[in-house]
Amino acid sequence: MSVQKVIKPTESELEILQILWTKGLATVREVHEELGQTKDVGYTTTLKLMQIMNEKGIVKRDDSMRTHVYQAAVNKERTQKHLLSKMIDSLFGGSPTQLVIQALGDDSHHKASREELEKIQALLDSLKK
Repeated sequence: MSVQKVIKPTESELEILQILWTKGLATVREVHEELGQTKDVGYTTTLKLMQIMNEKGIVKRDDSMRTHVYQAAVNKERTQKHLLSKMIDSLFGGSPTQLVIQALGDDSHHKASREELEKIQALLDSLKK
């Protein structure tokens, strides 16, 4: 039985992972350009972060060509579940209900669309059965 190591990406590493999960494969330059759309970050900082992520096993690097190509080495859904579980435990006293109330409450900064609310309702309905 293989033991899966727990990946604990930092906030900056998560930003890079989001890009790689979307693109599949990307060079440091491509990741840097995506990051540059939302934050001021130097190319060498992006490069160093991705090198560290490769050492941690969070990303894989194909260095068979002159330009190294990276891809995520961790599963998006598994990483989300792990981080969500940690957040529920540390911020909401282990209560998923408190997380949902905070996320969907009236004073939430991120309003759920009608379509999202319908998906949530369908999930709630199936959990009640």
